[in-house]
Amino acid sequence: MADAHKVNHDYHIIDPSPWPFIGSIGALLMAIGGVAYMRWLNDAELSFGSVNLANPWLFYVGLLVVLYTMYAWWADTIKESHAGNHTRVVSMHLRYGMILFIASEVMFFVAWFWAFFDASLYPDEVVQTSRMAYTGGTWPPAGIEVLDPLHLPLFNTIILLLSGTTVTWAHHALIHNERGMLKGMLAITVALGILFSCVQGYEYAVAPFNFKESIYGATFFMATGFHGFHVLVGTIFLLICLFRAMAGHFRPEKHFGFEAAAWYWHFVDVVWLFLFFAIYIWGSWGAPIYAH
Repeated sequence: MADAHKVNHDYHIIDPSPWPFIGSIGALLMAIGGVAYMRWLNDAELSFGSVNLANPWLFYVGLLVVLYTMYAWWADTIKESHAGNHTRVVSMHLRYGMILFIASEVMFFVAWFWAFFDASLYPDEVVQTSRMAYTGGTWPPAGIEVLDPLHLPLFNTIILLLSGTTVTWAHHALIHNERGMLKGMLAITVALGILFSCVQGYEYAVAPFNFKESIYGATFFMATGFHGFHVLVGTIFLLICLFRAMAGHFRPEKHFGFEAAAWYWHFVDVVWLFLFFAIYIWGSWGAPIYAH
């Protein structure tokens, strides 16, 4: 009976999975719910037939469905790996999938950098259709006080660079089967990720500009905010790897789950360096610095 399930070639067909369909339903609920949430925040309606969908709950239901799908789908993937179904070819394709995912994330951030550089390099071409679009022909826009790039942003840069070092150290420890060092360095990386998010949250709380009052604030918060969201996702990714390391899941010769998390974390590091130099330093050059 056991021989009937033995993998004797590099390819395998996985068992039918409900998670792509369920995840798609959750994503659709989140998309519609996000619109409904924003309509609710603005005291407006979103009518579907005779039903007013303007409420926050549809978004949260979709979010819960997506989060549970992620948990269940990844749990099934781990079971496949333990069953020996992740052969050499399958593992190679998992790597290709992660590379393509990170490439799509790169293009996602390209869009936000494009928006920032379009507004900052050509401030005279911004049509004054609203107060938010007004720049006064300068960048940063007239009347904007900026955050000191050598204060909290520099501190967060150091935090992320250190975290990139510790996650690489953890990978080195895993390759050499140093389990204690692996778990210690992973724990430090997770702690640094949490610290980064806390510092950025405080930075947002004291920022002298907000999202909707200027094109500077809109591009600043969209670019840095989405990066902050990716840091949060990467921290959760690494925390799961820490739990798996404590459970003894990774081996020196087979640990793609950890590698994928490390790749993602290094991607987050590199994006932050571009944000730091482009938005915090170059993009705020010459503007009055907000003292807090």
